[in-house]
Amino acid sequence: MSAPEPGSAPPAPPVPLAALLARPDLGLRLLSGPEDVPLHWVHTSEMADPCPYLLGGELLMTAGVQLTDPAHYVGRVVEAGAAALAFGVTPVWDTVPPELVAACGRHGLPLVEVPPRTPFTAVARALWRLMAEARLHELRRVTEAQQSLAAAAARPAPVPAVLGALASRLGGRAVLFGVDGTESAAAGREVPVEAARALRDLAGVLGPRPGGPASASGDGGGLRLAAYALGGGDGLTLGVATERRGPGDHTIAGVAVVLLSLLTAPHRGADVTVRDGALVRLLLGVAPAEVAGALGPGPWTVVHARGGDGTPFAAASLAAALGTPLMDAGTGAGAEDATGTGAEGTASAGAEGATDTGAAGATASGPGVPGRARPGTVRLLLPSSTAVTAQQGWTLGASAPVAASELAAGDAQAARALRRAEASRAALVRHRAHGFAALVDRDEAAAYAREVLAPLTGPLTETLRVWLSLHGSWDRTAVALEIHRNTVRQRIARCATLLDRDLDDPDVRMELWFALRAP
Repeated sequence: MSAPEPGSAPPAPPVPLAALLARPDLGLRLLSGPEDVPLHWVHTSEMADPCPYLLGGELLMTAGVQLTDPAHYVGRVVEAGAAALAFGVTPVWDTVPPELVAACGRHGLPLVEVPPRTPFTAVARALWRLMAEARLHELRRVTEAQQSLAAAAARPAPVPAVLGALASRLGGRAVLFGVDGTESAAAGREVPVEAARALRDLAGVLGPRPGGPASASGDGGGLRLAAYALGGGDGLTLGVATERRGPGDHTIAGVAVVLLSLLTAPHRGADVTVRDGALVRLLLGVAPAEVAGALGPGPWTVVHARGGDGTPFAAASLAAALGTPLMDAGTGAGAEDATGTGAEGTASAGAEGATDTGAAGATASGPGVPGRARPGTVRLLLPSSTAVTAQQGWTLGASAPVAASELAAGDAQAARALRRAEASRAALVRHRAHGFAALVDRDEAAAYAREVLAPLTGPLTETLRVWLSLHGSWDRTAVALEIHRNTVRQRIARCATLLDRDLDDPDVRMELWFALRAP
């Protein structure tokens, strides 16, 4: 039986069929096949051949309206990669056809009987709820693991502590391999000799070759194996061996890769070590003002980026291109994520530059910096001396140079710049903090701005800001804010009413734009 294509899988973890069977309110009964198959989604079809409309991994539900050849039907369903078949009895069939049961048994396709009292929509709703619960559980697991790894990195012996935290969170063994394939450090339970050898060989596939693969996975000794190249430039590799591989394990390992790269980077002076500690403290949620002294006066540039292939290693390549060896894109659970409707989370890890200048890099994320980035956004913290240039496959928004104590303001600037870049289809947009606005006293401008914009709520203010920045384009504003263009029109009309101003007047637009840009 085929599985869904990697790119087509939904962001929520799959739910085992057994979880649906355990729901007494549904009254489902397994007639053949295993009950531990993963369900990625549900689809209902009464077509004689639903194969062209299946993505793979579905629970396919049917009442058999056009079922004439059960053996051929099941063969086509299996060919399409469906995970299981649910058959509803009545009004077409009084019982599940024995030929259908036999065909599912031959192919190993799970067959579930749906009683007359259970609507198909009830089964679909139950599956979506279980998937939402599973996704929330996975987000919490990843978030807790990130916090545990960051805390381990701040301990006196950080490398063994990070390996131990990773092994504990994944329920396996974590090994740090040197460039010659020897174990530099390890933590977690012992694994069979065959698995240990296979893990070492897998780590050797990566090696220190420029442009080589950043990760590899496989099986050995009855365990699931994965290897990740560190970004410190010295050829170290992280190997992980576990009994099973969960949806969030790759993200958790990616955070460990970043921290280990940060901790093992060569040529680290005393000032660099102090800066590393400040970056780790940011990850742990310390306010930027508390670590400003350790980070240095700056100035710093916050960069928001979207693109790549969504892996921590795409973010690592981006950071390397911008002058820092490694950066990570992790997963976090925000308010939207908690409902099961959001997308993947934001970046939450950091790295230290290993150049002669000691340039530092980290994500401007975590509780210490207000989370302004949308899900799937990588956030980088770079010295302003680092040149931020457009990168193929990425869309970037860069803040103006800010002091370490003003990282939250820089984070907001980078977020707005990224939205403008996406709306205008530009590879890079920088926050502009100069011009006539810079000639006005900051406190006076801020007071006037508060007075002018007082009637507007937060969503209205942000919509007006984006709409003005895009020269009144409804469509581009809708794209930037990820809302419908009619919603944009309604909000702008509401702004005009509350402000009692003609938004078609260029003088009014200019005045409001200056007010919106006031600190």
